[in-house]
Amino acid sequence: MIDFYLNGQRQSGVEVPPDTSVLELLRTRLGKTGTKEGCASGDCGACTVTIGEPNADGELEYRTANACITPAHQLQGCHLVTVEGLARGDALHPAQAAMVECHASQCGFCTPGIVMSLFTLHENQRRTPAPLTQARLEQALGGNLCRCTGYRPIRDAALTMGDYPDTHPSWADDPGLAVDVGKQRQAAPAELAGQGHFSAPRDLAALRRLKAERPQARLVAGATDLWLETTQQLKALDDLIDVRRVAELNEIDATDDGWWIGAAVPLSRLEPLLEEAYPAFAHLLHRFASQQIRNRATLGGNIANASPIGDSPPVLLALEARLLLDGPDGERELPLGDFFLDYKKTALADNEFIRGIFLPRPAADQNLKVWKLSKRREDDISAVLAAFAWRLEEGVMRDVRLAFGGMAAIPRRVPRTEAALEGQAPSLEAFAAAKAALDQELSPMSDVRGSAEYRKLAAANLLERLRLMIDTTHNDTKVTLDAYAH
Repeated sequence: MIDFYLNGQRQSGVEVPPDTSVLELLRTRLGKTGTKEGCASGDCGACTVTIGEPNADGELEYRTANACITPAHQLQGCHLVTVEGLARGDALHPAQAAMVECHASQCGFCTPGIVMSLFTLHENQRRTPAPLTQARLEQALGGNLCRCTGYRPIRDAALTMGDYPDTHPSWADDPGLAVDVGKQRQAAPAELAGQGHFSAPRDLAALRRLKAERPQARLVAGATDLWLETTQQLKALDDLIDVRRVAELNEIDATDDGWWIGAAVPLSRLEPLLEEAYPAFAHLLHRFASQQIRNRATLGGNIANASPIGDSPPVLLALEARLLLDGPDGERELPLGDFFLDYKKTALADNEFIRGIFLPRPAADQNLKVWKLSKRREDDISAVLAAFAWRLEEGVMRDVRLAFGGMAAIPRRVPRTEAALEGQAPSLEAFAAAKAALDQELSPMSDVRGSAEYRKLAAANLLERLRLMIDTTHNDTKVTLDAYAH
């Protein structure tokens, strides 16, 4: 049973099995069919909804989410807004009015999701006014695909929302809504009654106890990957432990040496930290996930998933990140490089979980470059991802750390290639030796995203790109990069 608010109206005692998605709940249980199912994998954005959760000040903060892969039980103590809840009678919300006037819809299937992304952008703009730059528009709409309208009229609608009367839904006039949602959230039980087994512990001690009792239970945070098992593979997810509200897993603790990032911290919360400490890493976030995904996906989940083409592990390997594992038998710390054992196999014991990720502070002269190759610019899976960290000291490379995704059964560093560059000037000869070592060090796979031959050539070319960027002996050398390279 879950209690939440839907378009300002309280929903009490809604019974849902653990593997029910928000989309399924809306369309089949609550009769709200404005939200559409497109890909059922979080790629197209047709199912975009907005979820309001109380912040530290007790105000509701609204963020977009893909309803198709958001667990319905995570609506407990939230305010869910759908396209049916935006208009005020016959008066359209500015996001809706602008879409109509700019002729930004044709078949209309994707339109509800686009409207919800624009609604959330409009809400954020009301709270914190700022210029609607191209980067902000791409950030807000990068997770919404439209195959028939084209994006110019949608962009026009986004840019002109502010020109319309600020018509807002009637629920926005309720001063007690945020308080009521907050009370609902505080009263949320750790065990939700209903079909299957679902738990939502609030602290580390409770999570340890649950892992001791049910070591085979699946952990769920953002569910952006786990939920594909039910939408794409039709597997049952009937024994879940939700870690999103475990207090210790939601902290970011700064130390003199770096930051401990809780495993349940959403990627969108990390963006300000990464923008300041590692801009290249922050830039990557906008390439491997949409805003809807970043609002829910976690660094801990991207690591625990242990995919050879996961986008954050190569960067974290190049930065020499560490993990804190925890469980009923106690905690232990290990380098991230020791966590990945084989394809989809990790050092986690059955009763363990990732508690936090340690991100070291960058040295004053440290450099980081991250390049991703994929078929689609936004919201796509990597064919190859390279993360290169180094310092340049008196003309030679020091502390060289090179890591790749998509080039082996696990994301990994290439120590022989690193050794070929360590202590060397960034010369043709040094990089030729590095490319020769790389050719021997990795045996990539062939799949629909690229052949083994393509991946080897691409990885070597990325090393060459690195040389051209840091070789100061040829000042006339120009490197052409696309707008999304960093």
